[in-house]
Amino acid sequence: MNITGTVLDKIVEDKKVRLKEHKNRISSEEMIKLADEIGKSEGLKERENSFYNALAKDGISIIGEFKKASPSLGKIDEKIDLIKRIDEYNASVDAISCLTEEDHFLGNTDYLKQIRSKSVLPIIRKDFMIDEYQFYEARAIGADAVLLITAILDDAQMKDFYSLARELRLDVLVETHNEEEIERALKIDPRIIGVNNRDLRDFSISIKNTERLKIYIPDDKIYVAESGITDDSDVRFLKDVGVDAFLIGRAFMESDDPKGLAKKWKSL
Repeated sequence: MNITGTVLDKIVEDKKVRLKEHKNRISSEEMIKLADEIGKSEGLKERENSFYNALAKDGISIIGEFKKASPSLGKIDEKIDLIKRIDEYNASVDAISCLTEEDHFLGNTDYLKQIRSKSVLPIIRKDFMIDEYQFYEARAIGADAVLLITAILDDAQMKDFYSLARELRLDVLVETHNEEEIERALKIDPRIIGVNNRDLRDFSISIKNTERLKIYIPDDKIYVAESGITDDSDVRFLKDVGVDAFLIGRAFMESDDPKGLAKKWKSL
């Protein structure tokens, strides 16, 4: 049984259904208009605290994630609510990741809008981006960046979606898991490349995946470690590997003190 295909295919199929619901609520034409209005209100100059700049600064950067669940580990036992958590993130991390996928991660675009209203930190919309509509929607709800998952896109989609995102002044985190995906990702010359330490074939996690793939990442790219970062030893190991940023979800979501945890990990 091909677990990867089964899980990812299911998520993508469910996303197509959700997209129809979103388009029924707000048409593509109206969503493009909303995104354009946001762009006009901000002007042409790139924000100093863009998602890219938050990760490109000296020292390790941390992206704190807000999510309710994941297909591999189920529902998350949250210790504090969204508003309190964002207050903690505002005081400790460099950027925020918000899951907006509804069916498998229990996300919602409304969560991102709430976070936007409570934070000036750059926010990445983390979702399964398979349609141009989602990029305009990301802009309209206040995202500063989006995720492109190499495993669910062909080369033409990767190129077109990356170009559209940059036209909308959205930064892009291109997610990979192996050498082949990195090779494909580099064809679009992204500024930010992430390696997911979770193997979706069997949901096993190994942070050594980030170490193994480091040699394939050009020095001029921002290198982000995703998934599996749970304790001090993981942080020390990945800092030694030479990553530029961590994307951390469950460890922060299940912590009573995400602010203290983030500050400690930055100082290790």
